[in-house]
Amino acid sequence: MPGTMESFDFADLYAKVSGYVKEQGVDIGDRVKRGQVLAVIDMPELDEELHRAESAEAQAEAQVDQTEARVNTAKAEFDAATAAITQAEADLEKETANLAFREKQYQRIKHLYELNSIDERLVDEKDEQRHAAQAATSSARAAIVTTKSQASAAEARIAQAQADVVDAKAKVKVAKALVAKAKVFVEYAKIVSPYEGVVTKRNFHVGDFIRAADQGGNVPLLTVARTDKMRVIVQVPERDVPYANVGDKAIVKLASLTLAGTVSRIANSEDRLTRTMRTEIDIKNPENRLRDGMFVGVTIFIEEGALGVTVPSSSVVEADSKGKSHAVFVVRGGKARLVPVDVGQDDGTRTEILRGLSVDDLVVQRPNSDLTDGASVTANEHREALAENAGR
Repeated sequence: MPGTMESFDFADLYAKVSGYVKEQGVDIGDRVKRGQVLAVIDMPELDEELHRAESAEAQAEAQVDQTEARVNTAKAEFDAATAAITQAEADLEKETANLAFREKQYQRIKHLYELNSIDERLVDEKDEQRHAAQAATSSARAAIVTTKSQASAAEARIAQAQADVVDAKAKVKVAKALVAKAKVFVEYAKIVSPYEGVVTKRNFHVGDFIRAADQGGNVPLLTVARTDKMRVIVQVPERDVPYANVGDKAIVKLASLTLAGTVSRIANSEDRLTRTMRTEIDIKNPENRLRDGMFVGVTIFIEEGALGVTVPSSSVVEADSKGKSHAVFVVRGGKARLVPVDVGQDDGTRTEILRGLSVDDLVVQRPNSDLTDGASVTANEHREALAENAGR
Protein backbone atom coordinates (compact mmCIF):
# COMPACT_ATOMS: atom_id res chain seq x y z
CA MET A 1 0.00 0.00 0.00
CA PRO A 2 1.11 3.62 -0.46
CA GLY A 3 1.98 5.58 2.66
CA THR A 4 3.24 8.96 3.82
CA MET A 5 6.19 9.72 6.08
CA GLU A 6 5.43 12.31 8.77
CA SER A 7 7.32 13.82 11.70
CA PHE A 8 6.50 12.00 14.90
CA ASP A 9 5.59 15.30 16.58
CA PHE A 10 5.43 18.89 15.42
CA ALA A 11 4.39 22.10 17.12
CA ASP A 12 3.26 25.47 15.81
CA LEU A 13 4.80 28.02 18.18
CA TYR A 14 2.61 31.06 18.78
CA ALA A 15 3.35 34.18 20.79
CA LYS A 16 1.62 34.52 24.15
CA VAL A 17 2.14 38.30 24.17
CA SER A 18 2.05 40.92 21.44
CA GLY A 19 5.14 42.89 20.47
CA TYR A 20 8.01 43.22 18.02
CA VAL A 21 10.35 40.35 17.19
CA LYS A 22 13.57 41.35 18.95
CA GLU A 23 15.68 38.24 18.37
CA GLN A 24 15.29 35.16 16.19
CA GLY A 25 18.37 32.99 16.22
CA VAL A 26 17.06 30.12 14.07
CA ASP A 27 15.90 29.66 10.51
CA ILE A 28 14.29 26.95 8.41
CA GLY A 29 16.23 23.68 8.60
CA ASP A 30 18.12 24.53 11.80
CA ARG A 31 18.43 21.78 14.38
CA VAL A 32 17.20 22.81 17.82
CA LYS A 33 17.27 21.32 21.31
CA ARG A 34 14.55 20.97 23.89
CA GLY A 35 14.23 24.18 25.94
CA GLN A 36 16.29 26.25 23.48
CA VAL A 37 15.18 29.88 23.12
CA LEU A 38 14.31 30.33 19.45
CA ALA A 39 13.00 33.90 19.44
CA VAL A 40 12.45 36.83 21.81
CA ILE A 41 9.63 39.37 21.62
CA ASP A 42 10.38 42.95 22.65
CA MET A 43 7.81 44.20 25.17
CA PRO A 44 9.38 46.78 27.57
CA GLU A 45 6.17 47.22 29.56
CA LEU A 46 6.51 43.65 30.81
CA ASP A 47 9.97 44.40 32.20
CA GLU A 48 8.66 47.56 33.87
CA GLU A 49 5.78 45.63 35.38
CA LEU A 50 8.25 43.13 36.80
CA HIS A 51 10.38 45.92 38.29
CA ARG A 52 7.31 47.48 39.91
CA ALA A 53 6.25 44.15 41.34
CA GLU A 54 9.75 43.50 42.72
CA SER A 55 9.81 46.98 44.31
CA ALA A 56 6.41 46.35 45.88
CA GLU A 57 7.70 43.06 47.23
CA ALA A 58 10.75 44.77 48.79
CA GLN A 59 8.51 47.44 50.32
CA ALA A 60 6.19 44.80 51.79
CA GLU A 61 9.14 42.91 53.29
CA ALA A 62 10.44 46.18 54.83
CA GLN A 63 7.01 46.74 56.33
CA VAL A 64 7.20 43.30 57.93
CA ASP A 65 10.51 44.27 59.55
CA GLN A 66 8.99 47.53 60.81
CA THR A 67 5.92 45.86 62.32
CA GLU A 68 8.07 43.18 63.97
CA ALA A 69 10.19 45.98 65.48
CA ARG A 70 7.02 47.58 66.84
CA VAL A 71 6.08 44.26 68.41
CA ASN A 72 9.43 44.15 70.17
CA THR A 73 9.06 47.78 71.32
CA ALA A 74 5.58 47.14 72.69
CA LYS A 75 6.81 44.05 74.51
CA ALA A 76 9.62 46.07 76.08
CA GLU A 77 7.12 48.72 77.18
CA PHE A 78 4.91 46.02 78.66
CA ASP A 79 7.84 44.55 80.56
CA ALA A 80 8.75 48.02 81.86
CA ALA A 81 5.15 48.66 82.94
CA THR A 82 5.04 45.29 84.70
CA ALA A 83 8.22 46.17 86.58
CA ALA A 84 6.76 49.57 87.46
CA ILE A 85 3.69 47.85 88.91
CA THR A 86 5.92 45.76 91.15
CA GLN A 87 7.79 48.87 92.25
CA ALA A 88 4.56 50.78 92.91
CA GLU A 89 3.17 47.92 94.97
CA ALA A 90 6.38 47.89 97.02
CA ASP A 91 6.12 51.66 97.49
CA LEU A 92 2.52 51.23 98.65
CA GLU A 93 3.57 48.68 101.26
CA LYS A 94 6.29 51.08 102.44
CA GLU A 95 3.93 54.07 102.62
CA THR A 96 1.26 51.98 104.35
CA ALA A 97 3.75 50.97 107.02
CA ASN A 98 4.91 54.59 107.39
CA LEU A 99 1.28 55.73 107.74
CA ALA A 100 0.69 53.21 110.50
CA PHE A 101 3.82 54.43 112.28
CA ARG A 102 2.78 58.08 111.97
CA GLU A 103 -0.70 57.24 113.22
CA LYS A 104 0.71 55.65 116.36
CA GLN A 105 3.03 58.63 116.93
CA TYR A 106 0.14 61.02 116.58
CA GLN A 107 -2.07 59.11 118.99
CA ARG A 108 0.74 58.92 121.57
CA ILE A 109 1.54 62.66 121.35
CA LYS A 110 -2.14 63.49 121.45
CA HIS A 111 -2.57 61.46 124.65
CA LEU A 112 0.40 63.22 126.25
CA TYR A 113 -1.07 66.57 125.27
CA GLU A 114 -4.36 65.62 126.88
CA LEU A 115 -2.38 64.91 130.09
CA ASN A 116 -0.80 68.39 129.74
CA SER A 117 2.59 66.74 129.48
CA ILE A 118 3.68 68.38 126.22
CA ASP A 119 3.10 71.44 124.16
CA GLU A 120 0.32 71.55 121.55
CA ARG A 121 2.89 72.41 118.92
CA LEU A 122 4.22 68.84 119.01
CA VAL A 123 0.72 67.47 118.43
CA ASP A 124 0.31 69.64 115.37
CA GLU A 125 3.67 68.50 114.08
CA LYS A 126 2.80 64.79 114.39
CA ASP A 127 -0.59 65.44 112.83
CA GLU A 128 1.08 66.99 109.78
CA GLN A 129 3.41 64.00 109.49
CA ARG A 130 0.38 61.68 109.67
CA HIS A 131 -1.39 63.58 106.88
CA ALA A 132 1.79 63.46 104.77
CA ALA A 133 1.96 59.67 105.21
CA GLN A 134 -1.71 59.37 104.19
CA ALA A 135 -1.01 61.42 101.04
CA ALA A 136 2.02 59.29 100.20
CA THR A 137 -0.07 56.13 100.60
CA SER A 138 -2.76 57.51 98.27
CA SER A 139 -0.08 58.50 95.78
CA ALA A 140 1.35 54.96 95.87
CA ARG A 141 -2.11 53.49 95.19
CA ALA A 142 -2.57 55.88 92.27
CA ALA A 143 0.85 54.93 90.89
CA ILE A 144 -0.21 51.27 90.88
CA VAL A 145 -3.35 52.14 88.90
CA THR A 146 -1.30 54.21 86.45
CA THR A 147 1.34 51.54 85.84
CA LYS A 148 -1.35 48.87 85.38
CA SER A 149 -2.99 51.10 82.77
CA GLN A 150 0.36 51.53 81.07
CA ALA A 151 0.84 47.74 81.07
CA SER A 152 -2.61 47.22 79.55
CA ALA A 153 -1.88 49.83 76.89
CA ALA A 154 1.47 48.16 76.10
CA GLU A 155 -0.24 44.77 75.87
CA ALA A 156 -2.79 46.22 73.45
CA ARG A 157 0.02 47.68 71.38
CA ILE A 158 1.64 44.21 71.27
CA ALA A 159 -1.58 42.69 69.91
CA GLN A 160 -1.95 45.49 67.38
CA ALA A 161 1.67 45.18 66.28
CA GLN A 162 1.32 41.39 65.92
CA ALA A 163 -1.80 41.90 63.79
CA ASP A 164 0.15 44.39 61.69
CA VAL A 165 2.87 41.75 61.23
CA VAL A 166 0.30 39.24 59.96
CA ASP A 167 -1.11 41.87 57.59
CA ALA A 168 2.38 42.83 56.39
CA LYS A 169 3.28 39.17 55.74
CA ALA A 170 0.05 38.73 53.79
CA LYS A 171 1.01 41.74 51.68
CA VAL A 172 4.41 40.12 51.08
CA LYS A 173 2.67 36.99 49.75
CA VAL A 174 0.52 39.12 47.45
CA ALA A 175 3.61 40.99 46.27
CA LYS A 176 5.46 37.71 45.61
CA ALA A 177 2.48 36.42 43.62
CA LEU A 178 2.54 39.58 41.51
CA VAL A 179 6.28 39.16 40.95
CA ALA A 180 5.75 35.53 39.91
CA LYS A 181 2.97 36.59 37.53
CA ALA A 182 5.15 39.31 36.04
CA LYS A 183 8.00 36.82 35.57
CA VAL A 184 5.63 34.44 33.79
CA PHE A 185 4.66 37.16 31.33
CA VAL A 186 8.31 38.06 30.83
CA GLU A 187 8.98 34.39 30.02
CA TYR A 188 6.07 34.49 27.59
CA ALA A 189 8.19 36.86 25.53
CA LYS A 190 10.55 33.94 24.82
CA ILE A 191 9.65 31.32 22.23
CA VAL A 192 11.11 27.98 23.40
CA SER A 193 11.43 24.68 21.56
CA PRO A 194 9.28 21.95 23.15
CA TYR A 195 11.61 19.14 22.04
CA GLU A 196 14.69 18.32 20.00
CA GLY A 197 13.99 18.63 16.30
CA VAL A 198 14.23 20.90 13.29
CA VAL A 199 12.64 24.21 12.31
CA THR A 200 10.31 23.58 9.36
CA LYS A 201 8.56 26.96 9.08
CA ARG A 202 9.40 30.60 9.80
CA ASN A 203 6.67 33.18 9.23
CA PHE A 204 8.18 36.36 10.73
CA HIS A 205 11.47 38.25 10.73
CA VAL A 206 13.24 40.45 13.27
CA GLY A 207 11.36 43.73 13.59
CA ASP A 208 7.97 42.32 12.58
CA PHE A 209 5.06 43.06 14.89
CA ILE A 210 3.18 39.97 15.97
CA ARG A 211 -0.04 39.58 17.90
CA ALA A 212 -0.64 37.17 20.74
CA ALA A 213 -2.69 34.10 19.89
CA ASP A 214 -5.54 35.29 22.13
CA GLN A 215 -5.51 38.70 20.44
CA GLY A 216 -6.01 37.54 16.88
CA GLY A 217 -2.56 36.19 16.06
CA ASN A 218 -3.48 33.11 14.02
CA VAL A 219 -0.13 32.64 12.26
CA PRO A 220 2.59 30.76 14.20
CA LEU A 221 5.94 32.42 14.62
CA LEU A 222 7.81 29.14 14.00
CA THR A 223 7.07 25.45 13.50
CA VAL A 224 9.33 22.81 15.04
CA ALA A 225 9.17 19.14 14.06
CA ARG A 226 10.56 16.21 16.01
CA THR A 227 12.53 14.01 13.62
CA ASP A 228 14.41 11.46 15.73
CA LYS A 229 11.42 9.20 15.13
CA MET A 230 8.95 9.30 12.24
CA ARG A 231 5.41 8.12 11.63
CA VAL A 232 4.47 6.22 8.48
CA ILE A 233 0.75 6.74 7.80
CA VAL A 234 -1.08 4.01 5.86
CA GLN A 235 -4.78 3.80 5.03
CA VAL A 236 -5.63 0.10 5.29
CA PRO A 237 -8.54 -0.92 2.99
CA GLU A 238 -11.71 -2.29 4.53
CA ARG A 239 -11.13 -5.88 3.42
CA ASP A 240 -7.90 -6.03 5.45
CA VAL A 241 -9.09 -4.06 8.48
CA PRO A 242 -10.22 -7.13 10.50
CA TYR A 243 -6.72 -8.59 10.22
CA ALA A 244 -4.64 -5.49 10.99
CA ASN A 245 -3.33 -5.41 14.57
CA VAL A 246 -0.77 -3.55 16.60
CA GLY A 247 2.50 -5.48 16.41
CA ASP A 248 2.07 -6.75 12.85
CA LYS A 249 5.36 -6.78 10.99
CA ALA A 250 5.82 -4.21 8.26
CA ILE A 251 8.32 -3.21 5.58
CA VAL A 252 8.66 0.43 4.49
CA LYS A 253 10.28 1.03 1.10
CA LEU A 254 11.63 4.29 -0.28
CA ALA A 255 13.45 4.82 -3.54
CA SER A 256 16.78 3.76 -2.04
CA LEU A 257 15.92 2.44 1.42
CA THR A 258 14.11 -0.55 2.86
CA LEU A 259 13.20 -0.30 6.54
CA ALA A 260 11.70 -2.89 8.85
CA GLY A 261 9.14 -1.99 11.50
CA THR A 262 5.91 -2.99 13.19
CA VAL A 263 2.44 -1.49 13.38
CA SER A 264 2.53 0.90 16.35
CA ARG A 265 -1.11 1.99 16.49
CA ILE A 266 -4.37 1.67 14.59
CA ALA A 267 -7.38 3.97 14.62
CA ASN A 268 -9.87 1.15 15.33
CA SER A 269 -12.34 3.16 13.27
CA GLU A 270 -12.78 3.40 9.51
CA ASP A 271 -13.09 6.62 7.56
CA ARG A 272 -16.73 6.60 6.44
CA LEU A 273 -15.91 8.26 3.13
CA THR A 274 -12.90 6.21 2.00
CA ARG A 275 -13.69 3.01 3.94
CA THR A 276 -10.10 2.79 5.09
CA MET A 277 -8.51 2.76 8.55
CA ARG A 278 -5.56 4.91 9.59
CA THR A 279 -2.61 2.79 10.62
CA GLU A 280 0.74 4.08 11.88
CA ILE A 281 4.21 2.56 11.85
CA ASP A 282 6.97 4.19 13.93
CA ILE A 283 10.42 4.31 12.33
CA LYS A 284 13.56 5.54 14.10
CA ASN A 285 15.49 8.24 12.26
CA PRO A 286 18.87 8.64 14.02
CA GLU A 287 20.69 9.78 10.87
CA ASN A 288 17.93 12.18 9.76
CA ARG A 289 17.62 10.51 6.35
CA LEU A 290 13.82 10.34 6.56
CA ARG A 291 11.95 13.56 5.88
CA ASP A 292 8.45 14.74 6.55
CA GLY A 293 6.14 14.28 3.53
CA MET A 294 8.08 11.46 1.85
CA PHE A 295 6.04 9.02 -0.28
CA VAL A 296 6.68 5.39 0.71
CA GLY A 297 5.47 1.92 -0.16
CA VAL A 298 4.35 -0.21 2.78
CA THR A 299 3.82 -3.93 3.16
CA ILE A 300 2.02 -5.08 6.31
CA PHE A 301 1.95 -8.78 7.11
CA ILE A 302 -1.56 -8.97 8.51
CA GLU A 303 -1.80 -12.81 8.79
CA GLU A 304 0.52 -15.79 8.70
CA GLY A 305 0.50 -17.81 5.48
CA ALA A 306 -1.85 -20.79 5.15
CA LEU A 307 -0.46 -24.08 6.43
CA GLY A 308 -2.75 -26.41 4.47
CA VAL A 309 -3.66 -26.69 0.80
CA THR A 310 -5.73 -23.93 -0.74
CA VAL A 311 -8.44 -23.93 -3.37
CA PRO A 312 -10.22 -21.12 -5.19
CA SER A 313 -12.75 -19.59 -2.83
CA SER A 314 -15.43 -20.20 -5.50
CA SER A 315 -14.90 -23.97 -5.09
CA VAL A 316 -16.21 -24.07 -1.51
CA VAL A 317 -19.94 -24.65 -1.10
CA GLU A 318 -22.14 -24.84 1.97
CA ALA A 319 -22.90 -28.38 3.05
CA ASP A 320 -26.02 -27.44 5.04
CA SER A 321 -28.66 -24.75 4.96
CA LYS A 322 -27.23 -23.04 8.06
CA GLY A 323 -23.81 -22.53 6.49
CA LYS A 324 -21.98 -24.13 9.41
CA SER A 325 -20.28 -26.88 7.36
CA HIS A 326 -18.54 -26.75 4.01
CA ALA A 327 -17.75 -29.09 1.14
CA VAL A 328 -15.90 -29.23 -2.17
CA PHE A 329 -16.78 -31.11 -5.34
CA VAL A 330 -13.91 -33.47 -6.25
CA VAL A 331 -13.60 -35.29 -9.60
CA ARG A 332 -13.03 -39.01 -9.02
CA GLY A 333 -13.48 -41.66 -11.70
CA GLY A 334 -15.38 -39.28 -13.96
CA LYS A 335 -17.86 -38.49 -11.22
CA ALA A 336 -18.30 -35.32 -9.12
CA ARG A 337 -18.09 -36.26 -5.45
CA LEU A 338 -19.14 -33.84 -2.68
CA VAL A 339 -16.39 -34.06 -0.05
CA PRO A 340 -16.86 -32.43 3.42
CA VAL A 341 -13.93 -30.18 4.36
CA ASP A 342 -12.76 -27.98 7.24
CA VAL A 343 -11.83 -24.50 6.07
CA GLY A 344 -9.28 -22.09 7.50
CA GLN A 345 -8.27 -18.64 6.27
CA ASP A 346 -10.05 -17.03 3.35
CA ASP A 347 -8.57 -13.92 1.72
CA GLY A 348 -11.45 -13.60 -0.75
CA THR A 349 -9.51 -15.31 -3.55
CA ARG A 350 -8.31 -18.59 -2.07
CA THR A 351 -9.53 -20.61 0.88
CA GLU A 352 -7.36 -22.76 3.13
CA ILE A 353 -8.51 -26.39 3.50
CA LEU A 354 -7.43 -27.83 6.83
CA ARG A 355 -8.89 -31.33 6.44
CA GLY A 356 -10.61 -33.30 3.66
CA LEU A 357 -8.39 -32.74 0.61
CA SER A 358 -4.91 -33.55 -0.63
CA VAL A 359 -2.80 -31.74 -3.20
CA ASP A 360 -3.58 -34.46 -5.74
CA ASP A 361 -7.36 -33.96 -5.68
CA LEU A 362 -9.05 -32.30 -8.67
CA VAL A 363 -11.69 -29.83 -7.49
CA VAL A 364 -14.47 -28.15 -9.41
CA GLN A 365 -13.55 -24.48 -9.52
CA ARG A 366 -17.02 -22.99 -9.95
CA PRO A 367 -19.74 -25.58 -9.27
CA ASN A 368 -23.19 -24.44 -10.42
CA SER A 369 -26.46 -25.14 -8.66
CA ASP A 370 -27.27 -28.08 -11.00
CA LEU A 371 -24.17 -30.07 -10.03
CA THR A 372 -25.00 -32.95 -7.68
CA ASP A 373 -23.02 -35.61 -5.91
CA GLY A 374 -22.31 -38.46 -8.34
CA ALA A 375 -22.93 -36.50 -11.53
CA SER A 376 -20.78 -37.49 -14.52
CA VAL A 377 -18.19 -34.83 -15.40
CA THR A 378 -15.19 -34.39 -17.62
CA ALA A 379 -12.14 -32.90 -15.88
CA ASN A 380 -10.18 -30.07 -17.47
CA GLU A 381 -7.10 -30.28 -15.27
CA HIS A 382 -5.00 -27.27 -14.20
CA ARG A 383 -2.07 -29.02 -12.65
CA GLU A 384 0.03 -25.87 -12.51
CA ALA A 385 -2.43 -24.33 -10.08
CA LEU A 386 -2.45 -27.39 -7.85
CA ALA A 387 1.31 -27.54 -7.88
CA GLU A 388 1.35 -23.95 -6.71
CA ASN A 389 -1.14 -24.88 -3.99
CA ALA A 390 1.19 -27.58 -2.75
CA GLY A 391 3.74 -24.91 -1.90
CA ARG A 392 1.17 -22.72 -0.18
